[in-house]
Amino acid sequence: MILAAGRGERLRPLTDDLPKSLVEVRGVSLLERHLEALRAAGVENVVINLGWLGSRILERIGSGERYGLNVIYSQEGDNILETGGGIHRALPMLGSDPFLVVNADIFTDMPLAEIELGASDLAHLVLVPTADDKADGDFALVDGRIRNTGDTRYTFSGVSVYRPEFFAGCAPGRFSVVPMLRAAADDDRVSGSVYAGVWRDVGTPQRLAELNA
Repeated sequence: MILAAGRGERLRPLTDDLPKSLVEVRGVSLLERHLEALRAAGVENVVINLGWLGSRILERIGSGERYGLNVIYSQEGDNILETGGGIHRALPMLGSDPFLVVNADIFTDMPLAEIELGASDLAHLVLVPTADDKADGDFALVDGRIRNTGDTRYTFSGVSVYRPEFFAGCAPGRFSVVPMLRAAADDDRVSGSVYAGVWRDVGTPQRLAELNA
């Protein structure tokens, strides 16, 4: 699943008439870069959630055939559901096996290979080293386990794997996945890994300009 419903407030005015996921880095949109990487990893079926200017994404990507993929859409309209709510709404499209989730607004050369979950794990997070200009990271990683506290804190990359059971008991609506991840980490049910290659959060005009320089 690619999370592409967001408004992209920090990228305004560029995103006033363009979905954040269709912002281009070096001539190729972020969304299409992810689709190409997923195909290279052997993925065949992709769910994209749509919100702000979702019709523009639908027009550009269509069925996904030209990317060698089968793409279907989870419509959120004007009621954008955040990460947790968006994934929860799309669960009927994602099947009963663990599934990969990618935030649309990142630029990376990360290989999106299959990540195996441990027998008791509900999720796996790919982390990246926290940038020098960021006060603190999001999570710690200790012996391959996600922790909420620790000496070395990393930034969540926006790439993760979930079991559908992770969302058991959730009610439909707007909610973030982060509090759920923190609770599952405290229960030792979230594994993690670190990617040290190219990764940027394309969240501001400055970061976009730096990538395009």
